[in-house]
Amino acid sequence: QVQLVESGGGLVQAGDSLRLSCAASGRTFSRNTIGWFRQAPGKEREFVAAISWSGGGAYYADSLEGRFTISRDNAKNTVYLQMNSLKSEDTAVYYCAADPQYGRRWAGYFGSWGRGTQVTVSS
Repeated sequence: QVQLVESGGGLVQAGDSLRLSCAASGRTFSRNTIGWFRQAPGKEREFVAAISWSGGGAYYADSLEGRFTISRDNAKNTVYLQMNSLKSEDTAVYYCAADPQYGRRWAGYFGSWGRGTQVTVSS
């Protein structure tokens, strides 16, 4: 089983960029789709982006308007989420999680959740 730890969150201003990291341990990391989700106060956890085990495929929430990019480095057991042109509505706790299948967006399909990293965007 894979274990995931998020990092890279912080307090930034609207329009800034931030890169989140999801570090993994466990031999099955490279066989899993890794997804990023976020949860704002009082809201449900929502899908942000996910990347295939090979890194050859990725998909995103439509609401992001192309501002975020997901990537992975299997040699480093790490998945990244580059977030540009941040908005106040991006404020949330960001989580990464693993799915043995590719293409799914429902959080219930994902497991091995990390504890999350807080991203706060001030306007």
